[in-house]
Amino acid sequence: MTPDIPVPNIEAMLQLWMLGMIRPGAAFLAAPVFGAASVPVQLRLVIALAVGVPAVAASGMTLPPEGIVSVPGLLTVVGEVVIGLAIGFVLQMGLAAALLGGEAISNAMGLGFASMVDPMSGASSSVVGQFLSMLATALFLAANGHLLLIEIIVDSYRALPPGNAFPSFAAIGGIVQFASLMFAAGLTIALPVGFVMILVQMIMGVIGRSAPAMNLFAVGLPATLLAGIILLAMATPAMAEAIARFFSDALDMSRVIAAGR
Repeated sequence: MTPDIPVPNIEAMLQLWMLGMIRPGAAFLAAPVFGAASVPVQLRLVIALAVGVPAVAASGMTLPPEGIVSVPGLLTVVGEVVIGLAIGFVLQMGLAAALLGGEAISNAMGLGFASMVDPMSGASSSVVGQFLSMLATALFLAANGHLLLIEIIVDSYRALPPGNAFPSFAAIGGIVQFASLMFAAGLTIALPVGFVMILVQMIMGVIGRSAPAMNLFAVGLPATLLAGIILLAMATPAMAEAIARFFSDALDMSRVIAAGR
């Protein structure tokens, strides 16, 4: 007589895996690189499953006694979505700071009218903003930011287990304050080029006052573009350092949110 072999509850296991995929999936949806419009949804789901299943096993996550289709289950799902979006959104601010700096430089160079589709977000952005966005993406990948994001997500299951994953009021206030720093970081990124471009505009204004017959549109725009291109080539290392520093601050803020502080 053969012994009875225990049959695992496949439905409960699948629901547990689905619950474990919500936090990584929400974080990847809001984070840079993973949340790009060019990244297929199927790939995000596969990566979320690959991250969520080990996290479920390490955290000892269990389903609510009433099941997912219940008030406690709904609150658990909402908490997972909120904490995942918060972790990814903070990192997205690093890319947004680079875009903000590029917009400021483009307006100073007279390239505010020249825009192209950003493959990361699918929206239109200036050419300089596109350049700084690609630079920020390259720095994020070169610093293993995608691996650090996965590490932060997995570590968050220890401090914020499912069912108790809502961020604290201090964490929400920290996100708001960090969002204000995004604008300061964007201006810091644009400062090396933007300040000199203001001086170039002042010089062109003095020339226009001294020689009123000169066509400033025919002379000023090429001179401003040439000065802007040269300044971009000279100031790219400094702007890359500012972008990398802000990305480092964004990763630290994500760790604070994942720690529940």
